[in-house]
Amino acid sequence: MNPSALEVVGTGLFVVAVAHTFLTKYFEHLAHLQPGHAGIWHLLGEVEVVFGFWAFVLLAWMAIASGADAAAGYLERLDFTEPAFVFVIMVVAASRPILELCKAGARALARYIPLNDSLSFYFVCLSVLPLLGSFVTEPAAMTLAALMLRDNFYRRSISHRLKYVTLGALFVNVSIGGTLTHFAAPPVLMVAGKWNWDMWYMLGHFGWKSALAVFANAGIATFLFARELKALDVNARDSDRTVPGALILLHVFFLAGIVYFAHHPVVFVGLFLLFLGVAEGYKHHHDRLMLREGLMVGFFLAGLVTLGTLQQWWLQGALAGMDSTALYFGATALTAITDNAALTYLGSLVDGTDDAFRHSLVAGAVTGGGLTVIANAPNPAGFSILRGYFDDESINPLGLFVTAVPPTIVAILAFRTL
Repeated sequence: MNPSALEVVGTGLFVVAVAHTFLTKYFEHLAHLQPGHAGIWHLLGEVEVVFGFWAFVLLAWMAIASGADAAAGYLERLDFTEPAFVFVIMVVAASRPILELCKAGARALARYIPLNDSLSFYFVCLSVLPLLGSFVTEPAAMTLAALMLRDNFYRRSISHRLKYVTLGALFVNVSIGGTLTHFAAPPVLMVAGKWNWDMWYMLGHFGWKSALAVFANAGIATFLFARELKALDVNARDSDRTVPGALILLHVFFLAGIVYFAHHPVVFVGLFLLFLGVAEGYKHHHDRLMLREGLMVGFFLAGLVTLGTLQQWWLQGALAGMDSTALYFGATALTAITDNAALTYLGSLVDGTDDAFRHSLVAGAVTGGGLTVIANAPNPAGFSILRGYFDDESINPLGLFVTAVPPTIVAILAFRTL
């Protein structure tokens, strides 16, 4: 390997950014200790800002070392379609008409589960909604699940342990729950076309295993906290507000159109602008749109693209030297420190790979997608929605990692033994 100076600097800043994500809670604490400088500490304490901040440091270094045109040229060569798509889908999926439709569906499913209402609704939110990510995309599923968990559980002062266990299970389930199809999960989408994987192939080799793991993780979390959940007496009808059926159908059209044209930003951004016009015209049927939260998540992912692109020089070599077993566990571990879609894309560039290599790479990438906030593109969306209900409005990365390990082990068992 003969990395360029840009690649070495980019890798160094990437390592610093990863370390920074584990220190955000410390910076939030400094903001309370030093109110005179609270602004800068709050800025550095925002997880969504971390990768964007260090990406700007990289661009500043490039501008000084090679000129502003070189920095601008580097940005123009990158593809920011995914960050833009996640921003758009997050805002649309979080609109009141879509939420009311999903709430009605979740409530209907919960009726058929022979459990207490609180338990059955919690189970549906942690299982069915993550699996929905195989059809409406993982970012949309994460947004819907996080909002429904927030409104029905996190707002009721649940225990610290339940908050983290729920978050860990949610992140893992969304990561593996998008593998029933070939078009909804970013790490699958990156390779499906090149390797000729269609929906039936995904269902037969990944989907059914993922579904079993998702239901097992949701069931374990529900069982462990059954007593606390029962005491909440959750009734999803409490916050129902009437939304006209025609408006719900129109929003479903927007959502479906944005998902269908996910790789065509000119189209999905145009649909999004039309959606904003409709939302403005029917304000009384909408809550505040999640524009700020969506933009922050998009900024996070854009920073990850800017820094992550420069990791190819070492990642590709590391992947190429592994057998299928080592590759699976290596991909699971590497996903925790880099976006799993980037990981599978780099693996697809390795020549002469067989089916065992390809299966291990994708399975490992989705297995480790819940261990950290940077491991999977939808994670920052869930993080942004739920973090206000944790101490100091900050989620401890170590706490997330520890509580995501058990559901990750369940996913490992599903992919390696079934």
